[in-house]
Amino acid sequence: MRMLRWMCGVTQMDKVRNEYIRGSLKVAPLDEKLRSNRLSWYGHVMRRDEENVAKKVLGMRVEGYKRRGRPKKRWMDCVREDMASKGVNSEMTHDRVKWKNHTYCADPK
Repeated sequence: MRMLRWMCGVTQMDKVRNEYIRGSLKVAPLDEKLRSNRLSWYGHVMRRDEENVAKKVLGMRVEGYKRRGRPKKRWMDCVREDMASKGVNSEMTHDRVKWKNHTYCADPK
């Protein structure tokens, strides 16, 4: 956000909201871009063959003891939340065009 403010010549002392700056520069929100990139990488890995190291690692379960407190948020947990918010499932990853159409986040026009 700092770079966008710098491009507009706006400081935080000017009290201009981030949404206004992103709208004037036609830039998508950062969380949408992150969600799009995570799902893009997940689709790429899921289309690989079964012997691929990255695909094997996605299927691994971590064994160990349970720590006290709230569980750590893992990458796969984020991917599941992203898939739920976009309304896609793992079976859609095999069709690359369909997957990209449902998960890609373009900048506003």
